[in-house]
Amino acid sequence: MISVLEEFRLQSRFCGEFGSPFTEQLLARCAEDIEAGGIVARLTDSWPGHPRADAVSLRLAGALHAAALTGRDPKLAAEYPEARSDWSMGRIWPLARDFMEREEAYVRDFMNSPPQTNETARATGLACGFLWLADRSPQPLHLLELGASAGLNLNWDRFAYSYPAWGRAAVAGPMIPTQVEGPAPRWRDVAIASRAACDQNPLDPANADDRLRLRSYIWADQMARMERLNAALELGRTTGSKPEKADAAEWVRARLAGQLPDGTSVVYHSVFYQYPPVAARHAIRDAIEEAGSRTAGGRRLAWVRFEPESVLGGEPGTASYVLNVVSWDNGRRTEATLAEVDPHGRSMVWRA
Repeated sequence: MISVLEEFRLQSRFCGEFGSPFTEQLLARCAEDIEAGGIVARLTDSWPGHPRADAVSLRLAGALHAAALTGRDPKLAAEYPEARSDWSMGRIWPLARDFMEREEAYVRDFMNSPPQTNETARATGLACGFLWLADRSPQPLHLLELGASAGLNLNWDRFAYSYPAWGRAAVAGPMIPTQVEGPAPRWRDVAIASRAACDQNPLDPANADDRLRLRSYIWADQMARMERLNAALELGRTTGSKPEKADAAEWVRARLAGQLPDGTSVVYHSVFYQYPPVAARHAIRDAIEEAGSRTAGGRRLAWVRFEPESVLGGEPGTASYVLNVVSWDNGRRTEATLAEVDPHGRSMVWRA
């Protein structure tokens, strides 16, 4: 297991690679503070879980961003990227360190909850999976999302997309900017009979505290992501989408019990499957596979997965993410990897 210090350094590098020099520099300063035995060392000392799986560095970065977004620390807020395009970590870090010293209890409390970003840019990849299915499976679709956070991607068909072939620019909802390479499926209207989702710690788009938590985990210098999130939250609030609080394996087993409805039931998730323990992943898989064995007639089942290739049976250690679809028709199982996808939804390469 990597140490907390190693996790901060690793996440700092990832943030730089994913286009956030602000968070890269912030977490680098935090790592230096851990080495020096400062406030970050005290906040993370004897962390009870796995630092990498718990994303402890992003929890702390989220606490600081929340303090800036709410004006809890006006001086810090005045220096954050939302207020100054010419932000400087040289100015920000002393203020951030002082805030953590002064409001240690607030930061500790914030860090008790895992990060949730509900990245809407992944909707392009998910939409491609649904459209690909719609060309091959009976409608309507019955959507079942696992690890859904606030359930924002339940509304994927109400989003606008920059992909020119889809012509979705005039649709109300967040604009999803994913760059698509290759002949992705054409856009078509898809009949959706039901939408449901679960999460161990679900957030409500209509709840102010939950909206703040989601916003705080957007990296502070990525304004376009924040704009998409705000638009998706407003859409989620108006549509009333809210995930159920449940264990994913138990929830999907209950949802797929008995005779499936007419059409195609679609279990899906994005950058979720890597986080549950192996036993929990196997329980989810077994529940879906068992339901697939019972498909008959016009009642089908599909499993759409936007996940690291390594947790879907690929070579361990590979860093690639893929869009993979498993489907069942009359108990017969088929599987196809359709695309390579960027985990933040910035790009997608269609390869089916």
